[in-house]
Amino acid sequence: MVAEDYGSVIEPVRTTRTFEEVSNRLKELIFNGTFKPGQRLPSEASLARLFRVGRQSIREALRILELSGFITIRAGVRGGPVIEDTVHNKIAGLFLDAFKSDKVSLKDLVVSRKAIEKDVLDLIFVNANRGDLNLLRDNVRQARTKLEKGRLAIEENLEFHRLLARASKSHVFMIVMESILAVFFDFRSKLSAVGGIERSREITRLHEEMIGAIAAKKKRKAVALMELNIDKANEILTANAT
Repeated sequence: MVAEDYGSVIEPVRTTRTFEEVSNRLKELIFNGTFKPGQRLPSEASLARLFRVGRQSIREALRILELSGFITIRAGVRGGPVIEDTVHNKIAGLFLDAFKSDKVSLKDLVVSRKAIEKDVLDLIFVNANRGDLNLLRDNVRQARTKLEKGRLAIEENLEFHRLLARASKSHVFMIVMESILAVFFDFRSKLSAVGGIERSREITRLHEEMIGAIAAKKKRKAVALMELNIDKANEILTANAT
């Protein structure tokens, strides 16, 4: 669509804080699907004309949207503002900042994570399908391949829990899990290969057993394995927190 085609959905702004109003209007157009992920927004000049505001207000509005994770500003001739959903990353980043500033303790993280992942498992037993289980099995295979080569499988071990959240079919749990995993991903560069291989191998084994429990509809066993998995992960965080 050309800029003029948005004339029916973009109305002139009349307020003293025009950039906030423009930002809110653009968010609404993203939420209702007028602007879709990957789509480029009209140019600054076109948006200023459509909203009947100055280009400085448009720049401020776009800056707010970028900081909020709704768009990315790409460089180059074919660059400009592009709809890109990075909200999950923004939320995860804020959670990691809270952890680093001692607003969230390791104990809080472990207790909350156990409660959250238990609810995730409850939904998995209702909503997960064969495709979800296959993705989890592929993840374990990838982890084992790395371990057989003497390499840590940290990324795969963490990705397993992201796949669990996805299998629950709950977008809320996906966002929450992304935030929790941000803390663990931040620690991955500090993990030592000495002893780390055995820990990673043990976690991978627990993941494999958890898949078996889910496939066999054994919820209590799956929950017990999940709690043991989180305790092992906590040992890794505690050992590398200093």
